Amino acid sequence: MTDTATRYLYLARHGEASADETTLTESGRRQAVLLGERLQSTPLSAIYHGPLPRAQQTAQLISAQLDTVPLHQSELVGDYIPYLPTKEDLPPDSADAMLGFLAQFPEEERDGGPLAREALAKFTGPVDGDRPRHELVVTHNFLIGWLIRAALDAPEWRWMGLNHSNAALTVIRYAPDKPASVLFYNDMRHLPAELRWTGFPPELHI
Repeated sequence: MTDTATRYLYLARHGEASADETTLTESGRRQAVLLGERLQSTPLSAIYHGPLPRAQQTAQLISAQLDTVPLHQSELVGDYIPYLPTKEDLPPDSADAMLGFLAQFPEEERDGGPLAREALAKFTGPVDGDRPRHELVVTHNFLIGWLIRAALDAPEWRWMGLNHSNAALTVIRYAPDKPASVLFYNDMRHLPAELRWTGFPPELHI
């Protein structure tokens, strides 16, 4: 029988991006550096990031604050819709608005189901061996919501409505023989007030 150990999955949304999303803003770069500094005492074994510039640059800036943590690019943690619900999946009072929101996205971003299932297989659950593993995934809002809803055994459509600030931090614990546990979500304590809540609609700032 193979031993298994606890996985700690750290999730971060990329830093604030420019209007055309080709690079980080100055605020986005500061956010990434501060997140890297916060993680300096964390025993990370790897950093995974999506292929888009805003995720790649964020991961590189985080990595620059750490010692010898390898970077890995993966399309599994790219920007895509992880599950496309039908109207029947959704609460009747909000179904039309939610489907209208999803309809804004190009077709290539709406077919992310296979990638989302692969991401679950690769990044969740306990790990082989007898030592805990700590991994950071630098990704996008939708995938973070997808992984959180899976940890909570929520319906597949429930990735919607879970928003994540730029360079905030979420940690999920996967221990052997126990349900997944969201240790904290959308934590921004490493960011000064002026760098918090970016990536959120103004009405959601608190």
